[in-house]
Amino acid sequence: MPAYMIATRTAPVRDAGAIAEYSRRNRENAAQFQSLYNLVPLVVYGAMDAVEGPAPDGIIILKFPDMEKAKAWYNSPAYQEALAYRQKGADYNVVFVEGLG
Repeated sequence: MPAYMIATRTAPVRDAGAIAEYSRRNRENAAQFQSLYNLVPLVVYGAMDAVEGPAPDGIIILKFPDMEKAKAWYNSPAYQEALAYRQKGADYNVVFVEGLG
């Protein structure tokens, strides 16, 4: 069953340098992440139209083949190193959700 990571940035970026480093590390590891975890980016800060409630500052949606791969990616050393920069740079809510199989 596919799994999705949905990250919503809840406030504007507070440290642009930290977010730039987070992005650089993810771009650097993109091929590895896609190969090892079958990660497919579906949404990365696209244009939004909030029709109910306030829009978040940004949204990312990643698709994985299953929850096991999603959690393995999130807990991988490479992503955990990058994550420290994201957490320094901005506030996010992150959830993993199973999709319809």
